[in-house]
Amino acid sequence: MKALMPYVKMMFVEKKDIFLSIFAGFMAGITAVGLFSASGYLISQAALTPPIATLMVIVAIVKLLGITSAISRYGERYFSHQATFTLLSNIRLRVYEKLEPVSSKILHHYRSGDLLSRIVGDVDSLQNLLLRVVYPPVVMVSVFLATIAFTSIFSVGTAVLLFIGLLATLLIIPTAFYVGHRAMNHHIRETRGNLSSTFTEYVYGFRELTIHQATDERQEQVLADIRTYEKQKQQSQAIHMWSDATVHFFSLFVSVAVLAYAGLQVVDGNLAGILLAMLLMISLTVFEQVTPMALLPYHLQESAHSAKRLEAITAEPMEQPEHVDYNGQTAPDLSLQHVTFTFDGEQRPALQDVSFYVKPGSKTAIIGASGSGKSTIAHLILKSFPYSKGSITVNGTELKHIDEKKWWKTINMSLQSNHFFVGTLEENLRTANENASVEEMARALQQVELSHLQLGDRVDEKGANLSGGEKQRLAIARLLLRRHATLWILDEPTSSLDALTEERMLQLLFNQAKDATVLFISHRLTGLEDMDQILVVDQGKIIETGTYEQLMEQNGYFRRMKELERELFAIEKST
Repeated sequence: MKALMPYVKMMFVEKKDIFLSIFAGFMAGITAVGLFSASGYLISQAALTPPIATLMVIVAIVKLLGITSAISRYGERYFSHQATFTLLSNIRLRVYEKLEPVSSKILHHYRSGDLLSRIVGDVDSLQNLLLRVVYPPVVMVSVFLATIAFTSIFSVGTAVLLFIGLLATLLIIPTAFYVGHRAMNHHIRETRGNLSSTFTEYVYGFRELTIHQATDERQEQVLADIRTYEKQKQQSQAIHMWSDATVHFFSLFVSVAVLAYAGLQVVDGNLAGILLAMLLMISLTVFEQVTPMALLPYHLQESAHSAKRLEAITAEPMEQPEHVDYNGQTAPDLSLQHVTFTFDGEQRPALQDVSFYVKPGSKTAIIGASGSGKSTIAHLILKSFPYSKGSITVNGTELKHIDEKKWWKTINMSLQSNHFFVGTLEENLRTANENASVEEMARALQQVELSHLQLGDRVDEKGANLSGGEKQRLAIARLLLRRHATLWILDEPTSSLDALTEERMLQLLFNQAKDATVLFISHRLTGLEDMDQILVVDQGKIIETGTYEQLMEQNGYFRRMKELERELFAIEKST
């Protein structure tokens, strides 16, 4: 329940709408009780043939109560839903504001389907917090207490029976079913998250699964998750039915008890017979208010578990150090000293005691085999991952003290996997520079040899309608539109290109970044002759450092990799 408290506090921000909805709900409930009790009294009076004026007064009261009940019910719906929609909007805003600072971290902890299930499904579930968890008990208690107070004027015993019914339907029965439903709801949430993740992976990986003829196995896994989810939902629905049946049975039982008790009171002469129908109608009508209580255990547990799942991904980030001013107008220097980094949940460090220095305006290549830790270095410099051991400084300032947004504004980066949005080529290019002119974007496409494409051409999700080479060249075109970047981080920017095109693209990039500090990350060894320094990374450690000539003079890892690459090129050329 602790996880629900921030959302309960948010709910009471809309005090006006909540107060009006509760007031309207109370008026709707109490006038409904009054309407039926007056109707019962009218029937009893009519049987005694009173003066017509008496009946006219009672009929007028019945009509007035009916109109008031209808108007109040409309007001209840209007104000409660208005407060709920505002609450839902505020919750989405809160989730986004808390998610944004830790987004780079949680993306490595949660599968995309599960994350989507949380920020969509769990947020939507919290709309029930007001409508079905907080609001019904408040209205029910207020209507019951007012009814009990009114009933006690005529029959204290009947009022006691109504109070017992209030306790049972408000506390005892809902609490019993809440305990029974708690474990079930937890399993349903987890299963739904797993189903979302499995189905998302199945859809995104359908082409590869089809090629490798593995669709049947993955499809069966999706179907198994669906069957598990449906089974758990059926069990949950069974609990709902039992809860609803129990509440209604006890309500009817109390009404029968009221009728029996009032009847005995009439027989004993302690109660006027004309009031018997009125007391029965009061009992039957007031217990209509308890209908929402049957589902309260489910919605309470659902809201609590949704809040827990949201808090898990929007946990407060680590205390942020004080930021210093950074303008990044000139090419920066970079210094890493004894940096060690381990991904959460992993035992083996991704980087171990990494130290190197990059001069401002210099070109540094970081090379090594796949999985050696090259990209991890880039992500640490980009502040995608928080480092705890060692030091990374920019122009002598610790990177932790530089605001991420100001830092990213000075960086041009091309990662191994560049994201492309559904839309046009122009819209994707504008993600790099929203102020770029049409002529500048057309020239960038021409420079990266994509003149056959038009700015209005459509780009599918993740660039599915583009080849691997086209996607990399489009990513390079975005880099060309950010001319004022003072730090370029190029992580395998040409890995999908042929050798000749790669040479032209690298030359284009280095010419564009001639005045900037450049980190060039690659597992290939071509185009490194003009680098100011080369860092050779293996198993998270820097094992060699130097210029191209210095490393070739050494009989080390780099020279052996270069000789092996030459042999492979020679074999490939001969065939």
